[in-house]
Amino acid sequence: MSKADYYEVLDVTKTVTKVELKKAYRRKAMKYHPDRNSGEDSKQAEEQFKVCKEAYEILKDERKRAAYDQFGHAGVEQQGMGGGSRGGHGDSFSDIFGDIFGGGRRQRVPKGADLQYNLEIDLEDAVAGKKVKIRIPTQIKCEPCNGSGAKKGSSPKKCSTCGGIGQVRMQQSFFSVQQACPSCHGQGTVISDPCDVCHGVGQVEESKTLSVDVPAGVDTGDRIRLSGEGGTAPEGGQGGDLYVDIHVKPHKFFTRENQHLFCEVCISFTKACLGGEVEVPTLTGKINLKIPAGTQNSKQFRISGKGVKPVRGGMQGDLICQIQVEIPVNLTDEQKELLVKLDVLIDGGGDRHNPNSHSWLGGVKGFFEKMGL
Repeated sequence: MSKADYYEVLDVTKTVTKVELKKAYRRKAMKYHPDRNSGEDSKQAEEQFKVCKEAYEILKDERKRAAYDQFGHAGVEQQGMGGGSRGGHGDSFSDIFGDIFGGGRRQRVPKGADLQYNLEIDLEDAVAGKKVKIRIPTQIKCEPCNGSGAKKGSSPKKCSTCGGIGQVRMQQSFFSVQQACPSCHGQGTVISDPCDVCHGVGQVEESKTLSVDVPAGVDTGDRIRLSGEGGTAPEGGQGGDLYVDIHVKPHKFFTRENQHLFCEVCISFTKACLGGEVEVPTLTGKINLKIPAGTQNSKQFRISGKGVKPVRGGMQGDLICQIQVEIPVNLTDEQKELLVKLDVLIDGGGDRHNPNSHSWLGGVKGFFEKMGL
């Protein structure tokens, strides 16, 4: 009995491209696959599916297709190209649908691991920016085994489980799912006699020095990415990235909140009463802060433009000075006597000198009366 024309079986012409051929076979395979047909039509569908598979096996191969185009079925059979092509559900169907699940025989070269480095810097450097040298551990090619992982004089062997492909195929219904080979972990090779230096890894650890440009305005929690400076990839793949996490050290005088800096300024009781000037630090030098007479404890003074310019742009922040009035301690008898006289004079002035105290005491007195105390 004569065989059907392969081009007619797949409903394509002799000028069909590989891409068009694959699409045509996909349509036919989906239509006639036994898992998609049941009952009286299942046997006929399975037979038609095998014919479609056989046609695709021949036409997708350039050498087989050339022989078929010149001599027909006789040319294929004479060269032994068609044997076994109609048995089972075959790899052609799997190859077409395997890519849905990440299949295919091309191995993806793995990327190196991403690394993290914690960099502690002073507040001054975080605000102004700085170039910092860091040393990090890295992986380099093992010289004794030249990166193969196998002891000198030996070499990795092709994995017997996957045949060197690095993947194994699992059949699920009429879909074929590919996954990394459990024996060689996707490498396609196994090492029976590992290198004594790297123990089969192909890499050894070494330190390297990197220069990190810390931009002005960074803060704790910011991250700098150094592309390709992470872990070395095997088989010449792309290196991983190095992520430098910024941690700003606590400062003796300043605390930071976004773009603003806060500083406590300690003044004497006398200066708070009489007023004056006090030197306060900034990140660019010292300035004189005017203290008005009668300045209360926790009073804040804002110095414009002496804060931080944010790393992502925006207005320069301010320096906010919060006053801390120090109460005198370890007083002499003479000093105590003078304070008693001062207290009498001040208290005699009513709420003129201590308006907040008199207001508070008046409120407390009214509360006691209301409570009947």
